[in-house]
Amino acid sequence: MEKTVSELLKEYQSLQSKAEKERDIRVQKAHRTIPRLKEIDDTINKLGLECTSYSIGLDSQSQKEYLKAFSQKIKQLKEEKLALLKEHGYPSDYLDIKYVCKHCKDTGYIEYKKCACFKQKLVSKAYSQSNLGNILSRENFNTFDLDLFSNEKYQDYPKTPRQNMLDILSRCEGFAHNFENDNAENLLFYGSTGLGKTFLCNCIAKKLLDKGKLVLYLTSFKLFKILEEFRFRPTDALMAKEQLDYMLTCDLLIIDDLGTELSNSFTTSELFNIVNSRLLERRKTIISTNLKPEQLIDTYGQRVFSRMSAHYTALKFYGRDLRM
Repeated sequence: MEKTVSELLKEYQSLQSKAEKERDIRVQKAHRTIPRLKEIDDTINKLGLECTSYSIGLDSQSQKEYLKAFSQKIKQLKEEKLALLKEHGYPSDYLDIKYVCKHCKDTGYIEYKKCACFKQKLVSKAYSQSNLGNILSRENFNTFDLDLFSNEKYQDYPKTPRQNMLDILSRCEGFAHNFENDNAENLLFYGSTGLGKTFLCNCIAKKLLDKGKLVLYLTSFKLFKILEEFRFRPTDALMAKEQLDYMLTCDLLIIDDLGTELSNSFTTSELFNIVNSRLLERRKTIISTNLKPEQLIDTYGQRVFSRMSAHYTALKFYGRDLRM
């Protein structure tokens, strides 16, 4: 994590340098085209230097009057600049630095806190390092193939696996499309292995990442490993704390394969804390599991299950294992 943060800070420095150089090129071009612009910029710089030195020796009232006159002069010069730019067909922000992120101005931080763009870069780095980036290029809504699912009746279900998957797919696309709506929607995928649960998690993750959302994907094994390190291993706690913060604050948390970890009172308590904290903050979560509802109750208790049943849309996957 430390190495990743260091690499990202270097990336931000490069972004800043690039933005400043591009601005300097635009300024030089504008000065050549409109000589009066250079005169105005030189005057503003000169006035700024004079203001710093001259106003120091004035009494309070004189200083106030001087600064008022100074501000008025600067305002007039800036208005003249804008008028000249418009007259020559340049946009009003032509001479401004064009940052990739307007919020943090390509520093990665806002008032000593990581900007959303920084957090997303960290997650993207993690995806890249875990090879998930390659997976998302293969597993997304554009590559989802309904023809893989049988259109023949399956057991006693009223819909065929394909009809059922069409409904689930529509629900998932709607979830991604309406993600920014404050509808407190969460999803619970459940059913046997090899029915497309993880694939659809990846579809939604890809769609939201493309929208610039902060998405964190974790298998249940990885989730509880991070929580265990945070609680019980002080040497790893700092890195785990960073990851725990992302779990609680990311736009979408995906917990895949819930139930494959070794369950005990610790995992039950921690799962409740994660689920409940995100519900209180109205942050959305997707959970996939091979467990049936009654098995979820047996494994994680009534408290966890009641949160899921009340606040999650449960989507049941059924049919024959596609991997077979």
